[in-house]
Amino acid sequence: MSIIMSTKSSLKSLLQKGENEHNPLTMSDEQILEQIYSTHVHSDTKFDVDSLFTLVENTLRRSTHIVDNLVQGSHASLEHIDDKIPQFNSPLCTLKQISFEMSCKPPSEEIGHRTTLAILNKLSNYEWDAKAVLTLAAFALEYSEFWLLAQYQPTDPLAKSVAILKRVPVLAKPAALQKHRQAILEVNNLVKATLQVIEVIFELEKLTTYDTKDVPALGLAIEQIPVDVYWAIITIVAVVTQIDCLTTDSEHKQELSHYGQKINIILSKLRKQITLCRQQIDEAEYYRKLRKLFQTPTEIMEVFKVLIFNKDAPQPLFDGATKTKVDITVLKKKNVYLFISSLDITEEEISVLRPVYDSIKTNDQYKIVWIPIVEEWTEQLHKKFEVLKSKMPWYVVQHSGTIAGYKYIKEEWHFKKKPMVVVLSPQGKVQHSNAFHLIQAHGTRAFPFTTLNEEQINRENDWVGPVLGGIHPSISTSIKEQKYIFFYGGNDKDWIQQFTKYVTALANDAAIKEAKISIELFCVDKEDKSLVRRFWSGIESLFVTKVHKQADAVTQEVQKMLSYKNETGWSLLSKGPSVVVSGHGTTILKTVAEFEKWKEVVIKKGFAVTFKEYHQKIVGTTHRCSHLEIPNVAGKLPETIKCSDCPRVMEIFISYKCCHNENTANAIH
Repeated sequence: MSIIMSTKSSLKSLLQKGENEHNPLTMSDEQILEQIYSTHVHSDTKFDVDSLFTLVENTLRRSTHIVDNLVQGSHASLEHIDDKIPQFNSPLCTLKQISFEMSCKPPSEEIGHRTTLAILNKLSNYEWDAKAVLTLAAFALEYSEFWLLAQYQPTDPLAKSVAILKRVPVLAKPAALQKHRQAILEVNNLVKATLQVIEVIFELEKLTTYDTKDVPALGLAIEQIPVDVYWAIITIVAVVTQIDCLTTDSEHKQELSHYGQKINIILSKLRKQITLCRQQIDEAEYYRKLRKLFQTPTEIMEVFKVLIFNKDAPQPLFDGATKTKVDITVLKKKNVYLFISSLDITEEEISVLRPVYDSIKTNDQYKIVWIPIVEEWTEQLHKKFEVLKSKMPWYVVQHSGTIAGYKYIKEEWHFKKKPMVVVLSPQGKVQHSNAFHLIQAHGTRAFPFTTLNEEQINRENDWVGPVLGGIHPSISTSIKEQKYIFFYGGNDKDWIQQFTKYVTALANDAAIKEAKISIELFCVDKEDKSLVRRFWSGIESLFVTKVHKQADAVTQEVQKMLSYKNETGWSLLSKGPSVVVSGHGTTILKTVAEFEKWKEVVIKKGFAVTFKEYHQKIVGTTHRCSHLEIPNVAGKLPETIKCSDCPRVMEIFISYKCCHNENTANAIH
């Protein structure tokens, strides 16, 4: 007995499994795709699907209106729209075959699924949108004829005879309309929703001329179209079955609510996809327009207008010097420095441009404009913006929304929240994609801050004066007097004490004094934090200006210095503006500590040569890894960097840092 029960249970389970595999309401999109793709043949079948859809849309729009009027008992007319009737050879035989497949089927989700697959097999050579429209057209022929007869049967004998053959009176008589009112409205509304789904699928198909790289949402939407077409067709099949049930007074009815829910979900999803696709298309076209503007000579004001506002009405600029609003025409035929930053900019970063402003404020051919980059404005950010604006003497963009060219600035100019300066000619041509580091490293001597100026400065060998001379008055004097200067610092206070002790002894040694060698000491990390930041900002900016250039001695020196930034100790020895040597705390401390071993050679060879040779000797017997942390500056960083201590390419590591320092972030609050 138990064996029989077990066998029956297994058989029932297998039957249920078989039913579930053909019940669309329990199938996943992946399962549906797997089955419908086997019905599809990729071919070059040409078909005027647009004309057919126009006819179907006209037909169903008017027939559903007739239904609404009959059921509601009203005489409302469609708004006056001239239907476009295209010249078109109807694929009548195909439509009749589809109609035959759908007609007179008992209500069942599984039967509806098999009917849909049969229709898809008949239409295997057509594209997915054409499959949907042909099925809808086959339905429209029957549906529109049915309700057209219902409208004219009371007054036209021929219409009445044909209506009886079509069983129209079963639904069209007032009593029948009242009895089946809810069911008829449900059918009519589902027809309208399905028409809308196919209409949106059509819109999506028309967008396939665009590259999905530009419109990523389009790629995802197109992938889903076969499943959406499947649901449109099976819904039409279910509607035909329900009409058959109603006109034959069958006890059984087709349940349509599940299809209604599914179709409305698909319609909502498709509309969102269309909206997103159009938005991405607008962005892509705007991006191309902006790129073209920067590549072809254009008036700077027009370029600026498109970059900031695009289609929005241009807003006046704020003039920080006069605290008034001015029209953007003040930029006409001017060289413009676009100062681009987030609202996390510091006082020190703003101060980088002040010398530039002071030098050009009497020269009407050059203008600075601050472009604040904010993705989403809040009341707090508006307040912060007002504080920052008050600290800038140049022009400021006042735009309550996101800057139109934000994506372009981020992708083409590699904006990474950090300040940058894009130099534009009066014709809107980019003269430098980011001159901020050039300005920070060299100041106004690099004016007018074009790539040509940068190349000229990069050919210079002496960088200590331009980069470090301005951080403290005493340094500038020592550099001019051609003195030796030991710059040093580090994270280890004990190391700093040790180095200070040994280097002070060296500087005051009788042999050094007798040789009239003047040595100054400058401990960077014993100064205030602002000076320390300016010191390393200058080094970092110089590195950024050189990192893409061919490696030379200066680039290696700067890179080496940057690699010491977070070490226990480091030192840079210069003679006036020229670097003698730089070293890690381990090797440089040992060099000065062992001064007695090499001081006799100083008299013969000179201090610079002797110090450099002895330090190199110690480096040769010392092994350490070279670490380089590159700040997240605006601009494109190189994919590979060669080590400054050996010819190998450095390994790449990602480093994240937090100084837990609110003062820095909120310096301008």
